[in-house]
Amino acid sequence: MNETLTNKLELPASVTIRDLAQLTNTSPIQIIKVLMANGVMANINQQIDFDTAAVVCAEVGFEAILATSEEEKVSEVGEVPYWRQMIAGEDPAKLVNRPPVITILGHVDHGKTTLLDAIRHTEVAAGEAGGITQHIGAYQVEHHNRQITFLDTPGHAAFTAMRARGAQGADIVVLVVAANDGVMPQTREAIAHAKAARVPIIVAMNKIDLSEANPDLVKKQLADNGLIPDDWDGDTLVVPVSAKKKMGIDDLLEGILLVADASEIKANPDGEVVGSVIEAEIDKTRGVIATLLVQNGTLGVGDVVVAGESCGKIKAMFDFKGRKVQKAGPSFPVSVLGLTNVPEAGDLFMTAESDREAREKVATLHATRQSEAVSTKVTLEQLFERYKAGEVKELRLIVKADVQGSLAPIIKSLNDLSSGDIKINILYSETGNIGENDIMLASASTAVVVGFNVEADSNARRVAEAEGVSIRLYNIIYRLTEDVEKALKGMLEPEFKEVILGQAVVQAVFSAKRLGSVAGCKVVKGEFRRNGKIRVVRDGQVMHEGEIASLRHEKDDVQEVRTGFECGVGVRNFSDFKAGDMLECYTIEKQ
Repeated sequence: MNETLTNKLELPASVTIRDLAQLTNTSPIQIIKVLMANGVMANINQQIDFDTAAVVCAEVGFEAILATSEEEKVSEVGEVPYWRQMIAGEDPAKLVNRPPVITILGHVDHGKTTLLDAIRHTEVAAGEAGGITQHIGAYQVEHHNRQITFLDTPGHAAFTAMRARGAQGADIVVLVVAANDGVMPQTREAIAHAKAARVPIIVAMNKIDLSEANPDLVKKQLADNGLIPDDWDGDTLVVPVSAKKKMGIDDLLEGILLVADASEIKANPDGEVVGSVIEAEIDKTRGVIATLLVQNGTLGVGDVVVAGESCGKIKAMFDFKGRKVQKAGPSFPVSVLGLTNVPEAGDLFMTAESDREAREKVATLHATRQSEAVSTKVTLEQLFERYKAGEVKELRLIVKADVQGSLAPIIKSLNDLSSGDIKINILYSETGNIGENDIMLASASTAVVVGFNVEADSNARRVAEAEGVSIRLYNIIYRLTEDVEKALKGMLEPEFKEVILGQAVVQAVFSAKRLGSVAGCKVVKGEFRRNGKIRVVRDGQVMHEGEIASLRHEKDDVQEVRTGFECGVGVRNFSDFKAGDMLECYTIEKQ
């Protein structure tokens, strides 16, 4: 080993042996030999954690330094929720510690709700349909005379919806990972959501009591996803628990309080009232019921509240156990009566001096949301101009590909482009088609979704249009990386955007001499136009894309057919229709 290390090398939390060899200007074979000498067997494409890489670097004459991630370096304007900005502007002398707000995330069936049951000693999971959480709840528990607020969500989609609307209610994320199942696709998605929200992550390794539990494998998988366990000299607290046997619960609560103390979670109980809408619904007998999480100030019965585009005077408040309360301070969840209409989960709420002022605030917010619906989002075409205006410092991407063999080189190629003034930050990458959750993550994080050899399902396209999220699809890797590189340099030409005109369901198939087969359809949404393009979708898979060859209503050739009417659709160069197929009519427009 070299006695004096003069060359310093910044390394990420995990690195492949191939990349480490390039960074140290060493042969991969030499790196593998050093690892073998230290009892580690690995191949050239395998990732090793920072500590292992540091040992290898020392052997070849380098001092390894853990690099600060771009997520930690970059703090975009507007990413900090409004209520956090407001608390930052409060008089420090008036700030006091408040209970930490915890969100439980993780893969389905890894025990999120069962863990919460164990924490609060109730049996909510038994009352849920199929044991799966169907709503968002907010609860408080007490540990060592200190309160902790938990948000029990149906998954990271609700967590992201809050971030997308500027709320970001959680102070800490508890990521539940089953010790017998390990890191799954939804686990990786949850990690991406939590990292994008820039909140501390504690891992609750559940089902540790099972004979097939493999804690070491789970820790390795966590490290591969950027969460280095604390007992591996990382900064992610990993707590073994068994929700069913109530093992390790006290350790988890202790860990939450330790992380909370390090995070300095504070608020001003006497300051301006602001918070987040957790859930809302209409009750047949009591009207609108909204669950609110107070994040600063103190909310009281009789206060006039503006919650998103809803407002009203609070008639009554109830705590999470259904008991009437008169006041609610920071981190206190309450259900309230008195709002005129149902706000959306994730909406911010605040108080107003009068009903008139509340209505004016709602009108102003409605106008602002309409004007900013698209302008706040980033497209590849707008990227460079937004950078020059000081509005963005990095390009955030959600990357989806058909297979892992395509995904890995795409990620490497994109990371290699991240050397100029605008950095590339890949928030999430996975195989499979683009879904609604990908769009919600992109919306909340102001990211662009790029796909290789995949499709975006109809729900994803609908949400993307509503949220103003840009989707870019490619079937040639170099075109994908070329477009991103041009975007970074401000050279990308305007893209052509797909606009869905309508959808129809195939009810029957008829023979036609000229076309082979014609689909007898009913238009269920929008309209079909004779000059539009057509997509045939079967069981979520695109069977064909092309042009409409004929469009008939009854016996007449028509130019368009609207929702609710039946029609016959012929598609050029395609006749393999089946009953139940979904047809999408669309046009391509220049943005």
